[in-house]
Amino acid sequence: MHIVLENIHKHYGPVKANNGVSLTIAPGTIHGILGENGAGKSTLMKILAGYIRKTSGTVWAGGSPTDYRTPAQASNLGIGMLYQEPLDFPLLSVLDNFMLGQTNGFANHRNTFRRQFEQIAGHFNFTLNPDVPVRNLTIGERQQLEMLRLLALGIRVLILDEPTTGISETQKDILFQSLNKLASQGKSVILVSHKLEDADALCDKITVLRQGTVAGEMNKPFDTKILLEMMFGTPPLPPSCSCLGSGEELFVMKGVSARGGRAGLKNCNTVIRQGEVVGLAGLEGSGQGVFLRIAAGLKVPFKGELYLQDMKMNGKDHHAFKQAQVNFLPGSRLEEGLIPGLTLAEHFALLENRKGFFVRWAEAFQKANAQIKKFRITGTPESTVESLSGGNQQRLLLSFLPENSLLLLLENPTRGLDPESAHWVWQHLRTYCERGTSIVFSSSELDEILMIADRVAVFFDGKIIKDVKTDETDVNELGMAIAGKIGN
Repeated sequence: MHIVLENIHKHYGPVKANNGVSLTIAPGTIHGILGENGAGKSTLMKILAGYIRKTSGTVWAGGSPTDYRTPAQASNLGIGMLYQEPLDFPLLSVLDNFMLGQTNGFANHRNTFRRQFEQIAGHFNFTLNPDVPVRNLTIGERQQLEMLRLLALGIRVLILDEPTTGISETQKDILFQSLNKLASQGKSVILVSHKLEDADALCDKITVLRQGTVAGEMNKPFDTKILLEMMFGTPPLPPSCSCLGSGEELFVMKGVSARGGRAGLKNCNTVIRQGEVVGLAGLEGSGQGVFLRIAAGLKVPFKGELYLQDMKMNGKDHHAFKQAQVNFLPGSRLEEGLIPGLTLAEHFALLENRKGFFVRWAEAFQKANAQIKKFRITGTPESTVESLSGGNQQRLLLSFLPENSLLLLLENPTRGLDPESAHWVWQHLRTYCERGTSIVFSSSELDEILMIADRVAVFFDGKIIKDVKTDETDVNELGMAIAGKIGN
């Protein structure tokens, strides 16, 4: 289906997320939308998908102007979006989620839907068990499920927002094969990304957004240098954290085992030293998330001992860990880190240690304005957190971290961020390192771990199977360890 976006504007008060954007999506093609975080990519696509209303402009679908107001109305026109944060119901089964939007009343024919699910999944080589709860799936598998649901609804224009963020290489390969297959069938695929390598591998055409406007377009073959200049003006420098290095023992795990995720954590023994930056590598669900939540006091191990500065922490809750200056930043920004529907000012009001029943709103707005300026957040105190780009949501979460932290635990802190935003995140975290704070972070990007960390711990099946200084290893060696292969 031919899609034309004509002079699209979207304003949030004084903030112009989209400012006169026009572009055309041809049927049977994969069209990339590139730009740094906050460039207006996700906002534009949410307008096309009916998730948010445009301020002005026209969306043409199949040669006719449209004025739909909801994702359901967009879906009826054949337009669907796979969001960066999957919109599913974790407690329901895969099949139940697949059936959403396709059933009427109680006369639901589960066997019919099961056959339909298995047929579409098989067509794209997706190996999803329809009977397992969605909460047991990886992010990549949840993306596959949502894609199958949209296709079952008859989607002809599929929008994907940063689909390769947080998924394995195998899942990425399967995703790319499925998108190429959709395009060959005449469907339009729109890929929203900041990753040039993904766009180069998939796209027939690229449109670059910058500060809410179209900075330029390019057909294949692509010139990476020109695309970077369109996105950033000048190519961003690689991030660095370059901290103080190892000091005295700060946090110790001895024989720790716990349940959670796919593999749990099994007999973990490790030491985090003061001022040290440690990267956690491994396939999703291999134990990194459980490790971070145990270290933050959010998950209780059934075996082993925890020590923070020689103080035994077993049996203490998350608040005790926070009082001991251990702070955690979750990877799921809108599921665990922020509260959708609340404004920035309301978040800062919640952070205040107030006495009594009254909220000091003037102080909350003052704090919000100060942090917006300090952390360069594109938004206002009245902006809701879900209206922010992924990069601005991450900046907001970083603004919550106390400056006197002893230990920072970060789950995929640059997930979904463009290189310039990732660089800014690590430059900000460097100020913590310079004060002697220890940082432990997980990442699916091995290059990032090697560039940032002093040491890397590789997780496989709930165990740390490799623990090595980053200047004594490389991407190939770490990749083998992630696959469970350790050299003699």
